[in-house]
Amino acid sequence: MSFLWPDCLWFLPALALLPAAYVWLLRRRSKRALHYSSLALVRNALAGRNWRRHVPPAMFLLACAGLLLAAARPVARVPLPWARSSIMLAMDVSLSMRVSDVLPTRLAAAQESAKLFLRELPKDIEVGLVTFAGSSQVAQRATLDRASLVTSIDGFQMQMGTAVGDAIVLCLAELFPEQGIDLGEMTFGSRPRGRSLDEKAKPPPRQITPVAPGSFDSAAIILLSDGRRTTGIDTLEAAKMAADRGVRIYVVGLGTVDGDTATPDGLAIYMKLDEPTLREVARMTGGEYFHAGTAEALRSVYEKLGSRVQVLTRDTELTGVVALVSAVVAIAAAALSLLWSGSRLY
Repeated sequence: MSFLWPDCLWFLPALALLPAAYVWLLRRRSKRALHYSSLALVRNALAGRNWRRHVPPAMFLLACAGLLLAAARPVARVPLPWARSSIMLAMDVSLSMRVSDVLPTRLAAAQESAKLFLRELPKDIEVGLVTFAGSSQVAQRATLDRASLVTSIDGFQMQMGTAVGDAIVLCLAELFPEQGIDLGEMTFGSRPRGRSLDEKAKPPPRQITPVAPGSFDSAAIILLSDGRRTTGIDTLEAAKMAADRGVRIYVVGLGTVDGDTATPDGLAIYMKLDEPTLREVARMTGGEYFHAGTAEALRSVYEKLGSRVQVLTRDTELTGVVALVSAVVAIAAAALSLLWSGSRLY
């Protein structure tokens, strides 16, 4: 635990004066009781000398200490329920996904695991779907409709190539539509062309101020790939765009790491999983990297991701909680003091 205003903690030693003052008052009361001529009055004056009479003052002292801690504005890393509103699933549909080293095939295993992930995800989290091979497409915009997402997942069409960077950029364009991120212009450059009267002019790309990686808590990207980039935007350049916007990327590497799966001549290099790059994508953005070499491992990865995205550990200021608890303790101390002392309010 840390404190935003630690100087307030210097007042804590002053609380030691309160117990000393309390003991002094008890002794003074005992001496005054001895001046009564009636022993009955003395007994009544000292009758409260039991454990209950010390509870309210102790609670009041605890409440004062809590209020001083609250004044120092304590901060702690607390697991909080998922605060994000959108998740983008970016899934590889390149031809290598038909390989059966992950049974029944890589694609079928990825589809089933993604649908399992959707079933276990809270219903109030929007999910979007991007597919990529030689090009990238938005298969389903972010939605709460799980049935539409399942239909899109079941309708995957495989293509040649692997444009990992394009998939990341397209996810960012979906998450930040106001920023004018244009994958086409980034890929082919800005060239003048004709525009129909019905086509709306796109806003120019908005300049952003980079933030800390992983600091954007309203969205995340889950990227699944079984190969290495063969076309499109550089993967790490796209990861840098995500990092500058604070978006975490959780990367799932699927299939063979060494690239020794039997393939047609000349395609073995494209079957090899580019783990170093995928790990770097996760590191740059504050996410995590997982390797899944079997269907069971892939399902396990998605189960882990389900728990990761539902609970987020972050620095949280506890001032309000500490102050509220201290106030409740102080009120309870006053109530017990009135109850046990037999006092009445008129």
